[in-house]
Amino acid sequence: MKYIKYVFLTALLILTVSCKKTSVDGSSRKSFQESINDMASSLPTLKQVKFNEALYILKTFGVEADGDVAEIAALGKLLDGKKTNEIFAMADEVAKKNGIAWSSTAPPSLGEMNIFGNESASEKDPNDIDAASLGIFVRNIAGDSLTGSKGLVITPQLLDNRGNKVDFEGAALETIMEISSGGNKISTSKNLMQDPTFRGFTIMYSKLPKEKIYEDRIDIKVTVKTTKKLLQMIKTGVAVNGQALYTPPPSVVSDSTQIQNPEINPTPGVETPAAPAKVTADPKNTVTKFLSNLSSQNFKAAYEAAENPNWGSYDKFSNPNSGFGSVKNINVKNISVPYNKDNSANVNVTYDVTDKNGKTTSLNVTYGLKAVNNNWKITTYKINN
Repeated sequence: MKYIKYVFLTALLILTVSCKKTSVDGSSRKSFQESINDMASSLPTLKQVKFNEALYILKTFGVEADGDVAEIAALGKLLDGKKTNEIFAMADEVAKKNGIAWSSTAPPSLGEMNIFGNESASEKDPNDIDAASLGIFVRNIAGDSLTGSKGLVITPQLLDNRGNKVDFEGAALETIMEISSGGNKISTSKNLMQDPTFRGFTIMYSKLPKEKIYEDRIDIKVTVKTTKKLLQMIKTGVAVNGQALYTPPPSVVSDSTQIQNPEINPTPGVETPAAPAKVTADPKNTVTKFLSNLSSQNFKAAYEAAENPNWGSYDKFSNPNSGFGSVKNINVKNISVPYNKDNSANVNVTYDVTDKNGKTTSLNVTYGLKAVNNNWKITTYKINN
């Protein structure tokens, strides 16, 4: 009888162990949580911590959803059927893509993570930080003397009741930055704040579409989530460099859709206009005069040689702080015309430009030109790497 009881208990134990899930079941939140718990329980203690960190990385940066409930649901679908080693590999890839100093093979570094949020904070919880408010610090990324700033660095900092920076370490605070302009949301970025040396976010103007930026100003909202608080700060009306914003190239229309053959589809009583005459002048001369006028501070003449919408009004073009008004001297080293066809041309120029502060910058620029009234006009300006 004792033998039968022993065999029964052994079989029951084997059955219980065999029922533990070894891969994610994302069919429901309950199934997802149960399968995650089963998979974690089969790992050594330190590996369990790393497993929870991996899940946190994937929940924060691997899915696009609003709010914890939606993020958990999206994560369950993403990981459905995945095993432990596959989850670690996915977390490594997401961390690398987002510039997060985390690796599945490194020691635990993010504290006690729990994506389901059913654990209360402990004394050792590195994310339980006593902060009263959030500060946002904005710094310009320097560009050249012609185009001005290339972007902004946004650095959020946790502050105490006196406005002093809070000291902490070993945290993994979900930090979200939203950019909007004129009431319209433009982009959302996420990162992890691990200590007060957090580098924040970089906004490159070349990634911001000019048509969505209202009056060259943006609003920045940063949210930082600690264990017990959701800290938020909004900085409105932050000025940006309109010259450096992204402008999509004009669409190219093929010749077949521009001009109809008058012999095939004539319009009675209407003469078909002749094709525009090709500009005989050298586009290189237009760019040379443009740079010469800039160098001699004849900004009016330089402005009249262009029809570039990105340069805006003459006042904006000749502004001594953000426009070409800062130019003191230009020394052209090389100029060539790689393209000149169908009343459009590209001119490549290599030159040194010195601003009024004495700083000299070497540039390689491609000027785009088009024919206007049998003359060349500068319409685009691109600094090459």
